[in-house]
Amino acid sequence: MGLSGKLAAETNKTVDGSAVLKYQPPPEARVCKRPLWQLFCFKGKEEVGSPINLNQTPFYLFGKDRKVADIPTDHPSCSRQHAVLVFREVQVDAPDGVAVVRVVKPYLMDLESINGTSINQEKMEGARYYELLHLDVIRFGLSTREYVIMNESAIG
Repeated sequence: MGLSGKLAAETNKTVDGSAVLKYQPPPEARVCKRPLWQLFCFKGKEEVGSPINLNQTPFYLFGKDRKVADIPTDHPSCSRQHAVLVFREVQVDAPDGVAVVRVVKPYLMDLESINGTSINQEKMEGARYYELLHLDVIRFGLSTREYVIMNESAIG
């Protein structure tokens, strides 16, 4: 007999039980205090709202469901839980080429949304992590809003 998945669904519910979260962070998810990453939203050439500092939690959920979304995407083509930006601790080669160091980097995953997510005009595959780099441009669904991720150390 197979597992029903009901226990997993129960652990993914919001505090008030109104929504089942599509995403659970991986064990390597971390809060990234430094360098500071920020997200800027643009509609055309005009900035919308204030920059969002991405240093409070290991992940940020994008979507139309304001009960669970950390960053609301109100466009009709966006899903209730559309995508997630998560900071993951990964191993990389040190500049000396000998040692290995652990660093925290931002990644984006489309949560198998209907209308997809793109980075720099390239559509993402669903349920797969993509590393984000300084000045990457993110779009959700068919929305014309663009989210630009910036790293303070790259601005320098």
